[in-house]
Amino acid sequence: MMYEIISSLLKKADPELSHSLAIKFLKNNFLPLQLFTSKISKKLEMNVLGKTFGNPIGLAAGFDKNAEIYNSIFKLGFGFAEVGTVTPLPQSGNPKPRVFRLAEDRAIINRLGFPGVGMLQVKTTIDNNKPNGILGVNIGPNKDSESKTEDYLKCFELFCNVCDYICINISSPNTPNLRDLHEKGRIEELLSSIKSKQKELNNSTRILLKISPDISEKNIPELAAIVLDKKIDGVILTNTTINRDSSLISKNKNEMGGLSGEPLEQSSNLIIKQFYKILKNKIPIIGAGGVHDGKSAFAKIKSGASLLQLYTSLVYEGPYVANKINEELEELLELEGYETLKDAVGKDCI
Repeated sequence: MMYEIISSLLKKADPELSHSLAIKFLKNNFLPLQLFTSKISKKLEMNVLGKTFGNPIGLAAGFDKNAEIYNSIFKLGFGFAEVGTVTPLPQSGNPKPRVFRLAEDRAIINRLGFPGVGMLQVKTTIDNNKPNGILGVNIGPNKDSESKTEDYLKCFELFCNVCDYICINISSPNTPNLRDLHEKGRIEELLSSIKSKQKELNNSTRILLKISPDISEKNIPELAAIVLDKKIDGVILTNTTINRDSSLISKNKNEMGGLSGEPLEQSSNLIIKQFYKILKNKIPIIGAGGVHDGKSAFAKIKSGASLLQLYTSLVYEGPYVANKINEELEELLELEGYETLKDAVGKDCI
């Protein structure tokens, strides 16, 4: 009953205030997390990135920006969590209002612009609160940085020994010129610099690249070839989109920023399929965009994703969403005759 009251209040409040309150509830154990846990089948295990993921459902970057609640997230049935986006220096982000619910579309538009406490405070937080599960750190540049590459290198060096993987975020639409890094010469230069830094540090932490859903179809083979050539360990497909489908009905549909949630599901799946046909099993894909139930999760797995991430459905479905999806995935495996979830990866690409 208490959870239902809290949930109802959060959905009526300003979106950014609701998010802040949700972080506080989880951080201070105001929610009875044991109510949201359930036993997860071994059939859902995924062995990728040198790790065994107990299930494929991860929390996408953007929810736990300052690495405050990842251990609470693990208790909610998530197989992994990604914090950030973390920038070298603290910054306030873009002017408010900057987060908008599209409830009728089960979507969110944000133009946050990487607000956060900066890398030093996030590092201290992680040092003082060792992860009880698989943790990724999503890194990006400050808005007014003179060198985006140097910002990525600073963050990489600071975090590469305290997490299981680092995600290079070049795909947010809310930081000026960030998506220019998708261009062939620029992304090659950035990834070469990061790999050189990794070699210099004698570090083996896995490196992932998060890619925009707004790339053109002709860019996909080029980007896939680059991540293979630079020996990047995986890709996250995809971030939020600046495109607006004509089917959107919410009054907030024309707000500027990145759109996330169920309207991205099909376009994200298409990009995953296109990348998977090139990457095959050489490196794993983490699928994001519209994951909200077992059916949508299974569609991404069969499109070629080995792991999944969600954010918007946690807002709309509540803290049980990961366990709910895992339970439904197990039912779908049995219904479609797969022994394990791994057996279903990429089956829609055959």
